[in-house]
Amino acid sequence: MNTYPSAAHVIAETRAWVDRAVIGLNLCPFAKAVQVKGQIRYVLCASAEPEAVLSALIEELHALANCTPSETDTTLLIHPAALNDFLDFNDFLAVVDHTLDDLGYSGTLQVASFHPQFQFADTRPEDVSNATNRAPYPTLHILREASIDRAVAAFPDPQAIFAANIDTLEKLGTDGWLALQQQCRKDAENR
Repeated sequence: MNTYPSAAHVIAETRAWVDRAVIGLNLCPFAKAVQVKGQIRYVLCASAEPEAVLSALIEELHALANCTPSETDTTLLIHPAALNDFLDFNDFLAVVDHTLDDLGYSGTLQVASFHPQFQFADTRPEDVSNATNRAPYPTLHILREASIDRAVAAFPDPQAIFAANIDTLEKLGTDGWLALQQQCRKDAENR
């Protein structure tokens, strides 16, 4: 039984999060170009089983590796029914890293992680700084290393992004973050 909205809603809400949080708050200065060009692939894995998420990840790794960046530059694999506990999700990332190595994609592709309960070490769950890595649903973000290298080369101080993100979120505050999340859900309902 699904405990999340329809697949269309999940993808729409994730798109809204990319538009409003990732791009709107400039949490990733590299995201706007690929979103505007339609080069982000949004994929839903409906299964609650981590093994199915791994299978979907492998499929998406192969798909991204075998297409051009102008077609798809990056992929968001959203799995709303699986790995909802952040600690389980975090443990699963070791499997993701091994899979990248086993498939020979290390150095070519990488996977970033986003989770609704994301928490940095040495922070409290309610710290708004954790929102830099919080998405509406558990999500694995598959990126091309070459695209990251190009983006970082074009950015004057890529190390400053994290500090700027924390500052942005602290200014936004918890209430602002909650309002942004609510707006993403409304955006998804209206798509």
